[in-house]
Amino acid sequence: MRLFMRRRGEAGPARDAARALADLVRDTLKLDADATVSVSEISCGDPACGGSETVVLVMRPGARTQAAKVLMPMGQVTPEALVAALKPLMEGEAAVSTGLSSHGEKV
Repeated sequence: MRLFMRRRGEAGPARDAARALADLVRDTLKLDADATVSVSEISCGDPACGGSETVVLVMRPGARTQAAKVLMPMGQVTPEALVAALKPLMEGEAAVSTGLSSHGEKV
């Protein structure tokens, strides 16, 4: 299993959060061992995401890279928000999740 994390020298909790999210991505998408998952936190210009967003890249051999975004910092991403963002990837498209339910409540 390969796991890429963009930020070098991260504190332990951020690295643990990235690894936990990557494991959930692997389980949710039922990825083979040769697939690569990258979980990164980047600055976001959209006021809805509160300054940072979490980006998940799924790279499978012989296939285009798929991306999912959750508009919240990595440490705040819930399993429910991540799974919601990954649903379109199950259908082969890019995904974005606000991390909010249809009623505007945090998931």
